[in-house]
Amino acid sequence: MSGLLAEYDALVARDELRPDADQRAAAERLDQLQQELEAKPDTGGFFGKLLGREPEPPRGVYMWGGVGRGKSMLMDLFVATLDSDRKRRVHFHAFMLEVDAMIREEREKQAEGPVARVAKRIATDVRCLAFDEMVVTNTADAAIMARLFTALMVDEGVTVVTTSNRPPKDLYKDGLNRSLFLPFIALVHDRLDVLPLNGPTDYRLDRLGGIDAWHTPLRDDATAQVREAFFRLTDYAPEDAEHVPSGDLDLGGGRTLHVPKALKGVAVFSFKRLCGENRGASDYLAIARAFHTVIVVGIPQMGPDMRNEAIRFTKLVDALYEQHVKFFATADAEPDELYEAGDGSFEFDRTVSRLMEMQSEQYLALGHGEG
Repeated sequence: MSGLLAEYDALVARDELRPDADQRAAAERLDQLQQELEAKPDTGGFFGKLLGREPEPPRGVYMWGGVGRGKSMLMDLFVATLDSDRKRRVHFHAFMLEVDAMIREEREKQAEGPVARVAKRIATDVRCLAFDEMVVTNTADAAIMARLFTALMVDEGVTVVTTSNRPPKDLYKDGLNRSLFLPFIALVHDRLDVLPLNGPTDYRLDRLGGIDAWHTPLRDDATAQVREAFFRLTDYAPEDAEHVPSGDLDLGGGRTLHVPKALKGVAVFSFKRLCGENRGASDYLAIARAFHTVIVVGIPQMGPDMRNEAIRFTKLVDALYEQHVKFFATADAEPDELYEAGDGSFEFDRTVSRLMEMQSEQYLALGHGEG
């Protein structure tokens, strides 16, 4: 099996990837980690075995940067070329859902120490755990992550490789009871090498291949276009569309929002779910912080009887705009025809202006998060 660095250089040589200094540096570090994981472990000699000393696991890697910087591509290469039967790649959100279920199982068996026992179960078959899109929005997850990953990395010797859109210091930023989460950030810096891939080039935009952001009217071809955008942005196989993961976003105060499709920082919602229900600006801000791309389907042309929906849609667009979220939509009409009459229709002009700007190449090239 060829190593990661050889595969990466071959992709560049075939013009399938552009030369990129940050990507190359990350590829070199991941290649080094591969060699360390594939090498026969140093047991410490006779006395090491006698005393039961285990060798230190290799340091992991935390790659962070904006959308389209090649993080997932490098992760794919790393996992595909790692010669090990004890490797696992999993989306971070799906992993934490598994952990939550395992903790409930362990608590039923024994009241104390469920997190440590879950870590031991995971480590039985896994020496290298690779996560895509580490993002922490759930308060319950944040509260256990320091204990869980200390048990995994320190006690069980699992090496972690992960990608994220944010540097470690910004994980769970402004989250409830964040003090419980801070030891996890310290653990990341202690056990993982933090590699920034945060240059100005968003290679993922190239994948969109001219797909527009706004699609009207509401027909099958409009739906097909935003579906295609989703699959290109997430690398998910279109033929497996029925199995796209869903998720639940923590809105705070014990409230959650179901996300019908959620993968690699891309979320799909219906207009009815987002704007047909009673929601406030804080809900939309939570969405904008959690996802770099939001797809909303079924936006209707609104009249005076849909004043509340129009106000909520304005708040949604404001939150997405301020956080530089990429926005794709299927709608009954163009932005300037969405809400032409009714209370607040004059103020809706600002929303129209923002929707037009959000379709521009300049906006789409912005990194996710507050500027």
